[in-house]
Amino acid sequence: MTAVNLSLPTPADDGLESLVFASAREQAQALADGRVTAVALLEQALARMECHEAQLNAVPVRAVAQARSDALQADAALQRGERRPLLGVPITVKENFDVAGLATTVGNPDFQDNIARQDALAVAALRAAGAVLIGKSNVPHSLADLQSYNTIYGTSRNPWDLQRTPGGSSGGGAAAVAAGYVALELGTDIGGSVRIPAHFNGIFGHKTSYGLISMRGAGAPQGRFSARDLSVAGPLARTAQDLELALDLLLNLDPLEAKGWKFTLPPARHRQLRDFRVLVIDAWPGTDPSLSEQLVMDRLLRRLQAEGVTPVLWRDLPAALRPDLGEQHRTYRSLLGASVANPPPLSPAQRKRLAELAADDRSAEAALLRAPSLPHATWLQDNEHRHALRHQWEQLFTHFDVLLSPVAPTPAFAHQHQEPKEERRFPVAYADGMRQLGFRELFNWAGLPVLPGLPATSFPLGLDDDGLPVSAQAVGPYLEDRTTIAFAHAFELAHGGFVAPPLHSLEVVA
Repeated sequence: MTAVNLSLPTPADDGLESLVFASAREQAQALADGRVTAVALLEQALARMECHEAQLNAVPVRAVAQARSDALQADAALQRGERRPLLGVPITVKENFDVAGLATTVGNPDFQDNIARQDALAVAALRAAGAVLIGKSNVPHSLADLQSYNTIYGTSRNPWDLQRTPGGSSGGGAAAVAAGYVALELGTDIGGSVRIPAHFNGIFGHKTSYGLISMRGAGAPQGRFSARDLSVAGPLARTAQDLELALDLLLNLDPLEAKGWKFTLPPARHRQLRDFRVLVIDAWPGTDPSLSEQLVMDRLLRRLQAEGVTPVLWRDLPAALRPDLGEQHRTYRSLLGASVANPPPLSPAQRKRLAELAADDRSAEAALLRAPSLPHATWLQDNEHRHALRHQWEQLFTHFDVLLSPVAPTPAFAHQHQEPKEERRFPVAYADGMRQLGFRELFNWAGLPVLPGLPATSFPLGLDDDGLPVSAQAVGPYLEDRTTIAFAHAFELAHGGFVAPPLHSLEVVA
């Protein structure tokens, strides 16, 4: 192991240096006040990337010439007195979003020549708000992993520990935000792909209510107009308020929908932490918590109680009021597996397990194995279950404002590239010792809000005993995204939020 100094030399402009880990709002305000120029802010971001990218490999697709042109135009607009929410602020977007002139590959070599002709609608909206797009962040092959590596762009690494993953599939973007490249990233989430990277890197991430943000221009190949079932776009940032800033810019983008209706999201139910009615799931039903999950929930509960909040535990609710999370997860697995038009073939081991399934096996694993060949009648039954659950969750949220849970059973884990990924095992600490969890066992918490289409905000809780970030997630009622973000912001104000990683202490293999 060779220690590498990843700290950036201090610029002559101390005010500029203070903006490295500032929020997008703070950067925009500094630009509007004339305390810094868009060109200077961009060059600082590019210098930081130049210093760190050999180790992190978070943003392998760059648009430097265009970014410099856009920064010059932003400075001219600022000089004319224009004010837009992100005018001159550097950002990145996940690689699966189309950016005119750049390839959209989703990490798949088959799409290396898939050059976008125009920006995705969400990307265009951020540009219209004045953002300066530096480039696109790394993803796993076909966005189908909790790590971000592929044969085109290589492996992204976690700024807290280079031997660990930044997560997936929005992993490169989460690393870029945590490392101080940019204050804002646009990701997507179908199985925790925003929230788990946020958890692994100690930043904020928001999975939006299903259908809020247009996914047109997100994926490969060109010409896809329909959104993938369950999948949503969402921002990653270093503050909760930046999540709401991005959310407001990304609403009502699809011209087919906007001509007839527009989303007007309800205001946050509360702003003060003590006013929230909080429900907590401290262990996935039928399991005991990992040590990391225990740490997260113990820390969360202590801090809430210190603010005068008395959470209600999931297990103390009347059974009739609780959605059956086991059945919900089974249906989630079924519809998730059926959401891919051309699913990858099952591995030999999976085919063997599928052949051995009992006809009455209703486990989540069985549902996932059956999903690629799911009969339409069965899909319709699962879809009916989804809609019944949505109404049950809506009823539950008449009694509570947010549901809190862990994001994953472990902090960022070591790079694990064994194929097939379904055969991977991840060491996770429990009270009775280390257990080897399978790939699919990492998704329970991440999947919880996905099937009913609920908003969920991942927010940091500090570091564990190994110096790795840990987080919780706040899940809220459908279309009440402002409530989960407001809760995360209130918690941030009371107990702190993002902590910058000690980049100077990272080590890489010699």
